[in-house]
Amino acid sequence: MTNKQPSEVGLHAPEERVHVHVPTRHNLTLQKVMEAVQADEELYALWHCQNVNAVTRLEMSDHGPVHMQIIANMALRMLRILVGRSIEPHIVKDHGLTADDAEVVVVLASLLHDVGMSIHRTNHEEYSLIIADRKLPALLAAAYPDVERRAILQSEILHAIIAHRRDGKPLTLEAGVVRVADALDMAKGRSRIPFEQGAVNIHSVSAMAVDNVEIGEGEEKPVQVRITLRNSAGIFQLDSLLKEKLRGSGLEPYVEVMASIDEGEAEVSLVQTFHL
Repeated sequence: MTNKQPSEVGLHAPEERVHVHVPTRHNLTLQKVMEAVQADEELYALWHCQNVNAVTRLEMSDHGPVHMQIIANMALRMLRILVGRSIEPHIVKDHGLTADDAEVVVVLASLLHDVGMSIHRTNHEEYSLIIADRKLPALLAAAYPDVERRAILQSEILHAIIAHRRDGKPLTLEAGVVRVADALDMAKGRSRIPFEQGAVNIHSVSAMAVDNVEIGEGEEKPVQVRITLRNSAGIFQLDSLLKEKLRGSGLEPYVEVMASIDEGEAEVSLVQTFHL
């Protein structure tokens, strides 16, 4: 019997790889970690599988590598603003490590927080822990040859992953950052596929109503999130989803959220008719 390659038996290969990038800047440790991420074929395959479950099978918003990159960049942006305002990450406070190590925690937790959706949406946070616990030693090895430091990083990353769930209770600044960043990927592009496929519900419509999300430095609080809406339906994303993730994150004293529809712009009509 001849062994056939996947393409010969009609299996669908993952879509063209979207390489995940974050601004590693002067963080050489994060650079090494991202090199391991980009070289990990299995990780990209898992991201493809979690997106198949989310978008194709459940008609949910994007949960693939694009979502992973957006969350990682948002989390890194928030963490750097907070550190720049002299707010100390817990891996520094509790373990005597560095802000560079905190960046590794938020980036890898962001990239792995939904990997359990490759198995199932239900209880995906717990499945993410199982898969991440297996993947992290190889992803951290080059940057953290010291076993003790690697164990600390792995524990902090796993905590940030499980704390992103609805009833999660973040105990660290890093975990709170990942939790809030996850809720900030709400712009219209994320829901376009299920929306255009006919998944018209409050989640898809409200996401389509969000035009843009920007993270910058604030005046009253260190981090200001500015959200531009195309339609008032986007308020659901803020009042229900974002507020839920921000509450109890530990970031309430540090993050302010402002949402508005551009002055002079009429609200965009998203749904003409709706049938039950």
